[in-house]
Amino acid sequence: MRFLSLLFFFLTLSLFAQKKEYYKDAYLNELTKGEKKNAAKKLVFQRNVNTANYDVKYHKLQWDVDPTEASISGTVTTHFVAEEDMSSITFDMASNLTVSAVTQRGANLSFTTNSDELIITLPTTLNQGVLDSLKIAYSGNPVSTGFDSFEISTHNGTPVLWTLSEPYGAKGWWPCKQDLTDKIDSIDVYLTHPNAYKGISNGLRISETAIGGDLVTHWKHKYKIPAYLIAIAVTDYTEYSHHVTNGNFDIVNYVYPETLTSAQSSTPITVDIMNLFVNLFEQYPFADEKYGHAQFGWGGGMEHTTVSFMGNFSRGLIAHELAHQWFGNKVTCGSWEDIWLNEGFATYLNGLVIENLDGESDFIAWKQGKNNSITSTTSGSVLCTDVTSVSRIFSSRLSYNKGSMLLHMLRYKLGDTDFFNAIKNYLQDPKLAYGFAKTPELIQHLETEGGESLTEFFDDWYSGEGYPSYQITSNVDGNDVAITVNQTQSHNSVSFFEMPLTFKIEGASGEEETIRVDHTTDGQVFNHTAAFPIANVVFDPKSDIISRNNTATLSIANDVLEAGIRIFPNPVVENLTIQVSNSIQLQKIELFNALGQLVFSKTSPAEITALSRLRNGVYILKITTDKGLLTKTLLK
Repeated sequence: MRFLSLLFFFLTLSLFAQKKEYYKDAYLNELTKGEKKNAAKKLVFQRNVNTANYDVKYHKLQWDVDPTEASISGTVTTHFVAEEDMSSITFDMASNLTVSAVTQRGANLSFTTNSDELIITLPTTLNQGVLDSLKIAYSGNPVSTGFDSFEISTHNGTPVLWTLSEPYGAKGWWPCKQDLTDKIDSIDVYLTHPNAYKGISNGLRISETAIGGDLVTHWKHKYKIPAYLIAIAVTDYTEYSHHVTNGNFDIVNYVYPETLTSAQSSTPITVDIMNLFVNLFEQYPFADEKYGHAQFGWGGGMEHTTVSFMGNFSRGLIAHELAHQWFGNKVTCGSWEDIWLNEGFATYLNGLVIENLDGESDFIAWKQGKNNSITSTTSGSVLCTDVTSVSRIFSSRLSYNKGSMLLHMLRYKLGDTDFFNAIKNYLQDPKLAYGFAKTPELIQHLETEGGESLTEFFDDWYSGEGYPSYQITSNVDGNDVAITVNQTQSHNSVSFFEMPLTFKIEGASGEEETIRVDHTTDGQVFNHTAAFPIANVVFDPKSDIISRNNTATLSIANDVLEAGIRIFPNPVVENLTIQVSNSIQLQKIELFNALGQLVFSKTSPAEITALSRLRNGVYILKITTDKGLLTKTLLK
């Protein structure tokens, strides 16, 4: 999705992009800039209660545009069913649009407008449950809405036009019902534009018909779609395709001619990502129409149903926008408070691409990057509490990154089988499929499949703010370890983050064991006996849990330290040698006399020379390591 940003920023970013930018924050920052669009603005529109009395069934959308002109004209024919007896019908429409006529079966209807609405008086009361239709003829300059929902620009000197309506911009360029409660069952788009260009929209291209110097492109989309996902783009696109055998459909790419070569080298990965998502979840939801990309002028992308508008063709952006076809388009968040159901999923699916195509180490690096972003501030919940702010709705730290790690922690908590089965059931739920969902409906599927309550989890990690910091103390004695876990919280909205924790137990010769414990109270002690002498304990080795500022103290019994540290000669006359094995990290060497006075200190293993200057007697040698303190009596 989408964001206003300086062209220089994106040019600079592309110059310095690294080979694996897809798990770095630079990619996500660019993406979210493409999606916020107008982040500094506070928006008053959320849901119009005046449009709640009817259900939109169908739109015939006839638009006349020219990418050299910031204007639109056309007609919107709407078929709707009355949800109650109604004598008027209201559409969301910005004041920059002018309605010339509203007709019903050839008869003119009276109407009025205000700053955000078109109110049409019906000729008679329409009874509840009755299907009816009307046609609105209008025109105007959509750019003046300030939402950047309708844009004209140039690429390589050639005009280009595109729309981008999320979250509140559809009403800025066409009269519609703009909410997250009513999807349009199907649409036909007839896009009239100069015949030097191609016109792109949702669904299948049915025809292209030349009329004088214009071309009328007819697109048909037969799936339910919210108003914000309907889009058009017009310029001199070059078209090419990739075929997906798993579903037998095409990925159709519409790109600027000057970027054709680079695009053709970047977009084939879409087939691999498509196959991965199909294997993990289900068949592509719109396989009998198409999937595609249309290049446009934002830095990020926007997941319009069946055709994502793309500012570039990086692998991360391709994966993110494709993921939205399931999470955002097939199942759409039912309120902007639940935007993480769109953005958290799309971000996490890009992580799954990294996990499956690049391997575990890159996936761990991806999770570490997300955790660094999430914990860069001590507050903030995944639940979006301010839907008047586009910047908050599309917060990369909370809606994207924390939302994605919330999903990963659910997978970590429930296990792969239960987690992925729950997500499949969520996508296929007849009440949600091609409709709207809110967070409790996802929770229900997760709880049903996992067989446990997730109330505590979502109270802490979804609606709660901040993150935990863990204080780990591991006391090792040979093959035995006692791990004590304490926790502090960065925000007072959460008193304790309950979570399974993983520890990797390491031996001096490369042996490894992994243990998992349920951390439910502060100060819990977890005992484990390994099959080998323990040399180290690593907390959260795969970065599965959101946390920051963790501390780990390892204390190994003296006999273990003595096996790894050689001190000779003892008694000593002139020079003392201290040798430390590779499994132990030396921190400090201190020598005290019988009165407890420090007579020598250093931080590296080596010879301690010139001890002849010390008086004969008993000394205490203290060697501090990452695995504890070794105290030895030294004779001089």
